[in-house]
Amino acid sequence: MKLHKVTSQSIKEAALIIQNGGLVAFPTETVYGLGADALNPLAVARVFEVKERPNFDPLIVHISSLADIERLCLKIDKMARTLMKHFWPGPLTLVLPKSSLVPDIVTAGLPTVAVRMPSHPVASELIKAAGTPVAAPSANLFSRLSPTTAKHVKEQLGDKIDLILDGGRSPIGVESTVILLASGKAHLLRPGGLSLEDIENVIGAVKIQIPKSLSPLSPGQLPRHYSPRTPIRFLPPGKIEFEKGKKVGLLAFTPLKAKMPCEVVEILSPEGDIVEAAANLFPCLHRLDKAGLDIIYAESVPKIGLGRAIMDRLYKAVGDSRSE
Repeated sequence: MKLHKVTSQSIKEAALIIQNGGLVAFPTETVYGLGADALNPLAVARVFEVKERPNFDPLIVHISSLADIERLCLKIDKMARTLMKHFWPGPLTLVLPKSSLVPDIVTAGLPTVAVRMPSHPVASELIKAAGTPVAAPSANLFSRLSPTTAKHVKEQLGDKIDLILDGGRSPIGVESTVILLASGKAHLLRPGGLSLEDIENVIGAVKIQIPKSLSPLSPGQLPRHYSPRTPIRFLPPGKIEFEKGKKVGLLAFTPLKAKMPCEVVEILSPEGDIVEAAANLFPCLHRLDKAGLDIIYAESVPKIGLGRAIMDRLYKAVGDSRSE
């Protein structure tokens, strides 16, 4: 699969593919998405097939205009409109009651739909050119590391999809924050590229407890996700003794204060900047996963700002059911 540099022509070509029921990988400000016409059930079914994604895990629908939200959703309350006004376009997904226009395959049969308006210019232009809402989970194999470059997409999906738009590295580096709005209250379903603090500054307290459901209400809620193929664990506190004969990699938040017996060390942020750390999370994990290691140890980061999203991804990569 050839990577296509972003030009007006390549965006037109990508839009035509989506209109004809094909699949296009494209950059967003969070991670690369795998896009299909959200109103075409057969195209959406192919997304699940290519990603090897279970059909009970709903998709996020991406839009380029607020006019689309009126077509896709019912009961758009004042809180939803306030969040849209402050944070769209941007890395915020809202889960709202769906209209009959949205195919059940997109929502895994749920009465709600997850909707986002991306701020990345390529994503916005592509959705406009396609003339349809675009269902777009991350452009990777299900449960594997998220892609923040076109190369990451190619390595995982290869020739399974119709076109990859290469728009450079995704600047935020973690998926969108997902908020469920129900009965006048906001529930955090997935921490992401918009901090909880920023949201609460606008609408007040957000509930962290997720409403009980037999199925995920949004992507990223399953207990194991975002995982490298190499086994990964959290770095234990205190004196560390790694197993002899094992090739060990370390994902560190900041530069090490003491030397450790590691084959490879990846540092999320030399200055301890949590935003930089989020942007570097998946690129660092991709490099560690390709280093021929027996195990990766990950250091915890402070759960402030985007640190909450980083820790959510690490918990799920490890297979730890905690997200808070």
